[in-house]
Amino acid sequence: MVGVLTGFLISRIRQRRAQRRPSGPTVAELLLRLVRSSNNGLLVLNRFGDMVLHNHRAEVLGLVRDNRADPRARVAAEGVVETDEAIEIDLSPLEARGRQPEAVVGEVRPLGDGFTVVEAVDHSEAARLEAVRRDFVANVSHELKTPVGAIALLTEAVLDAAEDVDEVRRFGNKILHESTRLGTLVTELIALSRLQGAERLPDLNAVEVDAVVREALGRVRLSAESAQITVTTDAPSGLVIEGDRTLLVTALSNLLENAIAYSPAGSPVSVSRRLADGMVEIAVTDRGIGIAEEDQQRVFERFYRADKARSRATGGTGLGLAIVKHVAANHGGEVKLWSMPGTGSTFTLRIPVRQSAVSAGPPSAPRQEKVPDRVSRLVVSSQEQGGKQ
Repeated sequence: MVGVLTGFLISRIRQRRAQRRPSGPTVAELLLRLVRSSNNGLLVLNRFGDMVLHNHRAEVLGLVRDNRADPRARVAAEGVVETDEAIEIDLSPLEARGRQPEAVVGEVRPLGDGFTVVEAVDHSEAARLEAVRRDFVANVSHELKTPVGAIALLTEAVLDAAEDVDEVRRFGNKILHESTRLGTLVTELIALSRLQGAERLPDLNAVEVDAVVREALGRVRLSAESAQITVTTDAPSGLVIEGDRTLLVTALSNLLENAIAYSPAGSPVSVSRRLADGMVEIAVTDRGIGIAEEDQQRVFERFYRADKARSRATGGTGLGLAIVKHVAANHGGEVKLWSMPGTGSTFTLRIPVRQSAVSAGPPSAPRQEKVPDRVSRLVVSSQEQGGKQ
């Protein structure tokens, strides 16, 4: 009887304790969740360098590999135990050390009783952006120095040949060329800075695709004439997109200028437009030198030139395709490239179609485009371009 009574009392005491205990996870469970959910890599070591606790992020950052702590972290932890002072260490991948900024930085802190915690922070994106910024500054400095230096030398030549009218005229034309190139470079740098977020883009409006094509063709008229390039275009489409007309004309003009610059004299360059899967596609096709496969992903980088000698000869800045890429991205679209060396290239600007234009259906009678005067006869050839896509 006494045993039964004792058991009953113990059961009641346990029940009351359980009732007083708050529901939910314990502090230890919450701390474990915190460690596991941290965006930083966390590793706890004992005085012998053995792992006590770590999270998945530590494995992702390489702090823990094959269930063993990084040797650099273990050595640093031994020093921290002796000095009882926190230190920072470089935990970047060994194959990348010395060739790029520190991508993973670790802080080793003492926890007392011989335990240490290593916290690894991923700085790879910041390191990449810093490398891009550094390369950009170096490239801009180089690109600006070239025309500025040329202008200075040519000006000296003009002064030396002040009595020779023909020489003055010849050097003057070269100065004008370099000045134009410098102005274009500065203008494109400003445009690229604007597109990358340094300045708020204007509100987007309804833009007629046919109007964009007409204006872009007008901008490249002289370039086409000078290069003896025949530019052809398909029939007006009546398509409408949501965007900034000035930026879209700039992007298409850059694609046309690029096609003209890299095409042999007398070869055709064509422009076509169509609606595909809710996207308006404006394609520029040339029969030029083409782009090697290993260069196709890089041609949209700032200052990258697949053919450096030819690009400089044509006065290119190396920013045109980068601007096209950012214009497309800021309009919710993209630019695609197909190319084959010796055959030619097709750059396709894809921009979402204006939804109200889709619901309204196709236009009943497309408006005829006015062909700019003095172009090498901009002719309509939709059948030819249709076969190229």
